[in-house]
Amino acid sequence: MPELPEVEVVRRGLERWVAGRTVTEVEVLHPRAVRRHPAGGADFVARLQGQRIEAARRRGKYLWLPLAGTGTSVLGHLGMSGQLLVQPEKALDEKHLRIRIRFDDAAGTELRFVDQRTFGGLSLHEQTPDGLPDVIAHIARDPLDPEFDDASFHSALRLRRTTVKRALLDQSLISGVGNIYADEALWRSRLHYDRPAGTLTRPRSAELLGHVRDVMNEALAVGGTSFDSLYVNVNGESGYFDRSLDAYGREDEPCRRCGTPMRRRAWMNRSSYFCPRCQRPPRVTPSA
Repeated sequence: MPELPEVEVVRRGLERWVAGRTVTEVEVLHPRAVRRHPAGGADFVARLQGQRIEAARRRGKYLWLPLAGTGTSVLGHLGMSGQLLVQPEKALDEKHLRIRIRFDDAAGTELRFVDQRTFGGLSLHEQTPDGLPDVIAHIARDPLDPEFDDASFHSALRLRRTTVKRALLDQSLISGVGNIYADEALWRSRLHYDRPAGTLTRPRSAELLGHVRDVMNEALAVGGTSFDSLYVNVNGESGYFDRSLDAYGREDEPCRRCGTPMRRRAWMNRSSYFCPRCQRPPRVTPSA
């Protein structure tokens, strides 16, 4: 599933190619693509047509397009394989095209939502006073947000009876960090994924946050992480950060710090990758 850097890459593309344009036509080509819009596809189409899209916004892994003067936003959920593509109007339809949005200008491009596995979708939601779609009002700020509160993050960690990786993936505590970048930041911090969160000192939590930010900014610089053709930006281009990963996906390969073979362990229906020498496991693991 795309993480913060991948979603931010898409947001920047939408900001450039879609913001400020007015919708003239919407086609919903698969009902699952609007299943998070309770009123259904016809209502989604009727409410979106004629609206002007404002600047694209993001919090953590969530992406939305505010509609000018309406107090509502189009929330995009990419799921496992969703893509928001800006394509020439005359381009052939993608095999898994789910929603098409056309505009009233002469730019000659349209916005397409393509989703092979149909786990993602678009929906309309009312905005909170802070400008967030109401269904994501509980999502915490992400570590690249200028208003992210490092001190509050540390205090919350100290109170959590959980492990450090679980804390990093807790979207009510810190948003946008997923499995890949959590493993990368923990490797850089020399922290085992099962380290009790409450044992981190303020300097150690500050170091961890610094590594989270560094790895995300480095991924942003090369367009995110793409392991296959399912993640692309709005122009259909893949990211290249997978070539720089130090931990994730490197089972049995030598640790880039000490040379010890990297290990993979099953973790919450996913995998955790770590160096058994640099990231020694804790003696006691707290219950989540």
